Amino acid sequence: MDLLSGVRAACLRLPEVTERLSHGAPSFFVRGKKTFVMVMVDGHHHNQFPHLWCAAPAGAQEELVAAEPGRFFRPPYVGHRGWLGVRLDGDVDWAEIGELCEDAYRAVAPRSLINALDSDNSD
Repeated sequence: MDLLSGVRAACLRLPEVTERLSHGAPSFFVRGKKTFVMVMVDGHHHNQFPHLWCAAPAGAQEELVAAEPGRFFRPPYVGHRGWLGVRLDGDVDWAEIGELCEDAYRAVAPRSLINALDSDNSD
């Protein structure tokens, strides 16, 4: 699976998600408004490796970057808001990427959509 297709599959399975370019990168939005994942397939500025930026629950960025600084990083522009950078070079664990994308979605989606997601997951 190519990188963009893998991230796309993880994000577009979530309720009311759309994709469009934002700042030149494929990005995923809740209800067309709130960004929760951006994919830099060819890298971005000094990070010249494929990666994504995603919203993250409070404290997750610090925890993951401290635990695995070779895989996770504080991305520019959005890192101060707690977003997480995730390297996509090497072996990609698509189940983990799916979980990170869902966590990112949950960080920005309205409660009604989170409830819909939880209802879909319990079926």
